[in-house]
Amino acid sequence: MDQAERLRTIIKQQNQINTSNARIITVTSGKGGVGKSSVSINLALQFRKQGKRVIIFDADFGLANIEVMFGVIPKYTLADLMFRGKELKDIIMEGPEGVMFVSGGSGVARLVNLDAEQIKRLVYKMSELENLADVIIIDTGAGISQSVLEFVVASPEVLLVTTPEPTSITDSYALIKALAMHRDFDRNATKIMVISNRVSSVNESRGIFEKLSVVVEKFLNIKLHYIGAVPFDSTITKAVMKQKPVSIAYPSAASAKAFERICGRMVKGETDVPHQKKGVSRFFGRVFGMR
Repeated sequence: MDQAERLRTIIKQQNQINTSNARIITVTSGKGGVGKSSVSINLALQFRKQGKRVIIFDADFGLANIEVMFGVIPKYTLADLMFRGKELKDIIMEGPEGVMFVSGGSGVARLVNLDAEQIKRLVYKMSELENLADVIIIDTGAGISQSVLEFVVASPEVLLVTTPEPTSITDSYALIKALAMHRDFDRNATKIMVISNRVSSVNESRGIFEKLSVVVEKFLNIKLHYIGAVPFDSTITKAVMKQKPVSIAYPSAASAKAFERICGRMVKGETDVPHQKKGVSRFFGRVFGMR
């Protein structure tokens, strides 16, 4: 039995123990600087307003934007869980409004060559998130690196953030193309939603989606879903300077209201989530084990 087969057995056993209730949403982008982490944080806060328990997993280990934007520096990261004997409760930090987050730190980069026992421990520990959250938001790095693709491929729901900039649109297509070519990608088990950030109007947002959607469906045979738009809003910059999300600093701002509407659509569309990849242990097992 090779490592991949052992891992599948571990995941199957763990899924039989845990009821898969948590919803996993991976937020990603084709390029940096499009407001991906802002989307992750503000959607997390809007889910909290809906009464959901939310954990953000900061998988952008190069930048760690979540902790900076929250103004909370974690004492421990995923590396401490795996290599320094810490428990999951030790590495979970609490941000504003009760939104919790876990910093991947450099630990994500070190999880490539784990043996079977280490993978078993990781999957078991991360499966504990199932009992702590209704929604788990994975904030990935930007671009098409292998680590980003592993998170996206494993996720049943992907939120792709783009902007009106031509480079953002072309890089979004490049990301979807790389995803389509990935050996483990299942287009029938992954719902890809597009959010247009920093737009001047709804029409501009729709135009961005239509351009991307037509090309993706024609050449990659992948269906995209329009989930909404966030307008260009100076209050977001002001909120960042305060190290507070706009949904907290300026809850009446146009951007905060946009996040509220997007979250509402996602809550209503929960029944459309693919179930083939459901389960926290299955998700993290795929990300960290099947490389």
